[in-house]
Amino acid sequence: MVSPNHRRRSRRRRNRLAALPLAAKLLIALAVGAAFLVLADRWALLYAEHEAADKLKDQLRLSAAPEVDIAGFPFLTQVLDQRLDRVEVTVPDVAADRVSLARVSATATDVTLKGDGPTSLTGAVIDRMRGEVLLSFDDLNRELGASQVTFTGHGHDQVLARGTLPVAGHDLRVRADARIERTGDRGVATDIDRMRLDIGDLATYRPGGRPAEGLHLSRKSAERVARESARAKALLAVPAIAYRLGVPEPAVREALKSDAKLNELTGSPRFVDDVTRLNLLDVAMEHPALLRRLGLDPALLKGLDGLTRPVLTDRLSLSFELPKLPGEGAVRLSGVTVRGDGIRVGVEGYGIGFG
Repeated sequence: MVSPNHRRRSRRRRNRLAALPLAAKLLIALAVGAAFLVLADRWALLYAEHEAADKLKDQLRLSAAPEVDIAGFPFLTQVLDQRLDRVEVTVPDVAADRVSLARVSATATDVTLKGDGPTSLTGAVIDRMRGEVLLSFDDLNRELGASQVTFTGHGHDQVLARGTLPVAGHDLRVRADARIERTGDRGVATDIDRMRLDIGDLATYRPGGRPAEGLHLSRKSAERVARESARAKALLAVPAIAYRLGVPEPAVREALKSDAKLNELTGSPRFVDDVTRLNLLDVAMEHPALLRRLGLDPALLKGLDGLTRPVLTDRLSLSFELPKLPGEGAVRLSGVTVRGDGIRVGVEGYGIGFG
């Protein structure tokens, strides 16, 4: 049973509404209608963004759906016109050859829609697209840094690789410089130079076939050889090495017999410089005992022999190619820049069709 007080309050509220002027009632009705229209527009927008993300994930074979943000208000009027002013897309973690791209972000403008409405969109054609690809140093260090090599930016187009590399049970310090450049429309290449592996303070290995490359004693080791007669004699006892040092055979014989002659020979200003220029790979395979006398592990030589310039370049390469997009249109990479967080590459496209 309804109490008299409740009936009086209900009649009072109806009386207040009835007392409102017609204009006020129309304004309230319009406000409520506008609120429902905004809600419907936002729902349609969210639905379209979700559908677009799913379609992009399927067509690009992505591991996760991208973020799609359709700009402009109201959305439904753009759909009725079958044209969107701007769409922003961010794709995280895109596989590209040996590395993964941390983020591909792009802004598409003048997008023509295919379909009859927000719930029946079948595709789109992008008139113009501008964006950026990020290859993160954190990702590179995780994916290529199993050997404890880290990558850092240097200048606007260079990356430095520094760290250690295990070879034949030894952790060698590795140093290399990579210059980054765009290759073709969809690729980025790395020209790796000045590669070297430091074997403690004993020697340095530079892969390649040029005279300055190969396995060379450090200056500290060469000076030690010049001071210690046992090591100097071990070095000069190998005819091939004595020949490369430019020491005449009679002088070698005298030095091996007389410490005074040995000190005279090794004390010459050129001796240490000549020793540092020796490529031990040329003779060490046939004289493993010499390596041991110089403080080098002969097993390490076999590991270095297999670590050629192409092999080391491949292990440190940052090159990648942007996956080819489905459908028609052209997408290409533009400028390449090295920043503090990674390698950033511009991307642009025209007339790109999806669906």
